[in-house]
Amino acid sequence: MSLATTQGARREVELGMLLMTIAMLLFPMSDALAKSLTAELTPIQIAAARFLFQSLLLLPMVLFVKGGRLPMPGARHLVLGALIGFAVIFLFSGLQYLPLANNTALFFIEPLLLTLISAVALREPVTRRQWLAVVIGLGGALIVLRPNWAAYGPAAVYPVAAGAFFAAFLALTRVVSGRDDALTLAFWTGVAAALVLLLVMVSGWFGAMERVSGPGPLLELPALNAWVLLLGVGAIAAATNVLTALALRRAGAGVLAPFQYLEILSATLLGWVIFNEMPDLLTGIGATIIVGSGLYVFTHQGRRSTQAARAD
Repeated sequence: MSLATTQGARREVELGMLLMTIAMLLFPMSDALAKSLTAELTPIQIAAARFLFQSLLLLPMVLFVKGGRLPMPGARHLVLGALIGFAVIFLFSGLQYLPLANNTALFFIEPLLLTLISAVALREPVTRRQWLAVVIGLGGALIVLRPNWAAYGPAAVYPVAAGAFFAAFLALTRVVSGRDDALTLAFWTGVAAALVLLLVMVSGWFGAMERVSGPGPLLELPALNAWVLLLGVGAIAAATNVLTALALRRAGAGVLAPFQYLEILSATLLGWVIFNEMPDLLTGIGATIIVGSGLYVFTHQGRRSTQAARAD
């Protein structure tokens, strides 16, 4: 490989890292808007509108990339949509009660839960050190849960449930990977999530969902200013999906995965500036343990993948 080719490849990876950084710093802005909306709308309304606007904004991009032809959806999109839809409902439900940074920190047990699901359901190899990192990370989650449970009650579990649904979503995405490009997958899972959540609202299904979503009629139309904020939630979600897809074209998932933890930094800053929230000491300690454990899982997996590639 020539020097010019090597430098070009490095620039592509660096551009991917920059795009991922922008995406992860931007993503908590969607959560901040959603948190401000929970005063007048239920989390299920916000989540449904998020996926609806996300899909509408992604549609012209998908048509452009696919030459005007929209790929047909499949059953996998419906299942993925349901998983990501319920993940966002629980994430937004937590935002009703918890500070933005605390909610984000608890959600980030997701990479550790993904490791568990991958080992148990997908039969992927996991080393003892990775298992130890998972156990330590879950211990960090318990540290974060303790003061939040005392302050906010069972609502502190909502972001944990969101992380579990999102981990299941990612695990299934691994299984069906290769059947869709990232943009098409984001579009159809968004459409499916919006349809699933609208069905929940219209049918009065899942009686417990009203308790999760909070009080208030599920089908009450939002005010005009709320529609603007809902459009912002969907636009940021669409933008971060596109930025992440562009980043993954230029750098491997193993390189980019640790950048997800920038969301905690962004969420902390937004919570402080917008809502005057600052995480307490125990939350900070627990979040640090969760981040450290997740980073170890990522980097250890990345080293194993590199070694396997070299062996081939």
